[in-house]
Amino acid sequence: MPAEIHPTAFIASSAEIADNVKIGPCAVIEDNVSIGEGSVVAAFASIKRYTKIGRNNHIHSYACVGGEPQDLKFHGEESWLEIGDNNTIREFATLSRGTEGGGGLTRVGNNNLLMAYCHIAHDCILDDFIIMSNGASLAGHVHLADGVILGGLSAVHQFCRVGKKAFLGAMSGISQDLPPYMLCVGNRDGGVHGPNLVGLRRMKADNETIAALKQAFRTIWHSDIPRQEALNQLENTFANIPEVIELVNFIRSSERGIMPAAKLDG
Repeated sequence: MPAEIHPTAFIASSAEIADNVKIGPCAVIEDNVSIGEGSVVAAFASIKRYTKIGRNNHIHSYACVGGEPQDLKFHGEESWLEIGDNNTIREFATLSRGTEGGGGLTRVGNNNLLMAYCHIAHDCILDDFIIMSNGASLAGHVHLADGVILGGLSAVHQFCRVGKKAFLGAMSGISQDLPPYMLCVGNRDGGVHGPNLVGLRRMKADNETIAALKQAFRTIWHSDIPRQEALNQLENTFANIPEVIELVNFIRSSERGIMPAAKLDG
């Protein structure tokens, strides 16, 4: 089916609109934009230049996708926002293009839900099956791995990484890396509470994997064993548990350091 474009929408001459795309009233599609088959751009949404959008995405009203970076070092140079397939971008979300200093690319993968008022700053990389709840914000150069969930009004400091299936609680802020499979709640004085048990059960992790991650948490965050020695110990003990090895490798590769343990009551 040909694209269905409302007569009040503004479509720039160089925009590439695939078949079966729906564009609502007063939507704006600028130059150097491509939109893949089956995608929907709702009324009053804005797709800025240098944006590539894949198949079957739904961009809701008043979202601003591909805006210029909020970075004083940006001076109008060409940079891009790339969005994969099957993503939902809700009302008033803002997604920025990349900057020269960050490689010129912001990238969103597939099957992600970005709720209302979310912000994705320049040069961020989002993998797949991520949920950013209402008002969650990413500063520049952040990487979210597969299956991350960010609670409402949460924030991630620039250059931080959030590992696979990690959970950041509502109104929490992190300024260091959050390792995979862990749950973190609280602001800068908050910390890691333990494995994200709900997320692990949803991914059908077996009891052996969950028990191993619990032991890894205790060893890394609540023992007196020096960090590198603890990681070596876990690598040897749980060599057959891929999730523990992923956790160990993530921590070893961290440049900002990892979030500390949450403070225990009392």
